[in-house]
Amino acid sequence: MTGVATGAASGVVDLLAAVLPAERIRIDRPTLAAHRHDRSGWAPDGLPSAVVFPESTEEVAAILRAADAARTPVVTRGAGTGLSGAATATDGEIVLSTARLDRVLELSPDDELAVVEPGVISADLDRAAAEHGLCYAPDPGSVEICTIGGTIATNAGGLRCAKYGVTRESVLGLDVVLADGRRIQTGRRTVKGVTGYDLTSLFIGSEGTLGVVVGATLRLLPRPASTSTIAAFFDDVEGAAQAVARIRAQRIRPAVAELLDGATLAAIDAAEATEATEATGFAARGGALLIVQTDGAGAAAEADAALSAIRPGSTDVAVTDDPAEAAELLRARRLALPALEKLGRVLIEDIAVPRSRLAEAVRAVSAIADRHGVRVATLAHAADGNLHPIFVLDDAPANAPVPEPAWTAAAEVFRTALRLGGTLTGEHGVGLLKRHWVAEEVGDVSLAVHYQIKQALDPHGILNPGKALGMP
Repeated sequence: MTGVATGAASGVVDLLAAVLPAERIRIDRPTLAAHRHDRSGWAPDGLPSAVVFPESTEEVAAILRAADAARTPVVTRGAGTGLSGAATATDGEIVLSTARLDRVLELSPDDELAVVEPGVISADLDRAAAEHGLCYAPDPGSVEICTIGGTIATNAGGLRCAKYGVTRESVLGLDVVLADGRRIQTGRRTVKGVTGYDLTSLFIGSEGTLGVVVGATLRLLPRPASTSTIAAFFDDVEGAAQAVARIRAQRIRPAVAELLDGATLAAIDAAEATEATEATGFAARGGALLIVQTDGAGAAAEADAALSAIRPGSTDVAVTDDPAEAAELLRARRLALPALEKLGRVLIEDIAVPRSRLAEAVRAVSAIADRHGVRVATLAHAADGNLHPIFVLDDAPANAPVPEPAWTAAAEVFRTALRLGGTLTGEHGVGLLKRHWVAEEVGDVSLAVHYQIKQALDPHGILNPGKALGMP
């Protein structure tokens, strides 16, 4: 055990010491501080009482039994890459890290599935699958550092979700430890199966409020034989959004359709303009960039058809079948958020609207930002209507409250998404940052059912309290 417990924290440490080896209990201030926040830009004022590093399902169960008996809150944490405040922890809470539950237990090429622990890194699983001609489809922007457990907790999407769907479509079954330490296995190894309620889907996206995922059986897919990638620049985001609508109208289903606005392109250029890296020069080529990728046996033919929808409004178009060139373009997309974070503190939003209303949503976000005098950059998984308006709060300290104009603008963005028939969050989750608006989307009766489910699975409310659900 590292560190010295004081005050109320000593009771938490005592209950943990009864179920875990001392070296897997951390109470030193640097570790507590590093585990109190995620990537959302929001951090609580206090520090968790302890961070624990279980190495088995049995240890997770023992931790939860002890915490439930003592009514001590537990926040489960993967890599901390979440963007909604769902993995934040404060005074009196235990952080349960899945970092040491990081084994691929099975990879079956014949059944096209993998069985993994929650701490496995998403990209590592995809690389392991590639050795057998397979892939793991979910592809978040943080794919090189995010964990499988975290993506299940938020039902994460990513770049390839245009064709392959979000995490839910790749999960066949789960191994979950409930709040009282009981273990439940949901789903199955088969592609089909309708016995009982769909408890697997219930836990996916529940943000650690219903149980701790300790294992997952995941669907793998044949790796595409070929890919074609298009990079098209436009004068503005609206023009790029209209091109996406034309692609969809031709019934083309790209694997990737990523949209970046001018502010994002400028941020990437600035971030890449270092001595070690050649500047990208994206902003000089247009006010918006659309990256479209088709894959499979018909990739080239689909790319040709997509080009006919893209060229009319574009200012600059490039096409490549070279995997290295395609990877470089997608790397630029993954650089977007880190590049914007270099400009200042960011408030990262995540709305989704019906595909037909994407251009309307883009216009509305821009108008809202102008009306409130806030700086905004917009990214989008354009083929499924998922926008990420990112408010750049230039001078806001890391732990200070979000400035009122930014919150007011964000609230208008949320309500605009709902007005257009969309949702508050397409893939990042509710966490702490959006819980005040949940009732506006789901309605009072549905929200009451949510509370009943929470009460049934976590009667003492120890699992990630205050997250995901709207305020009662």
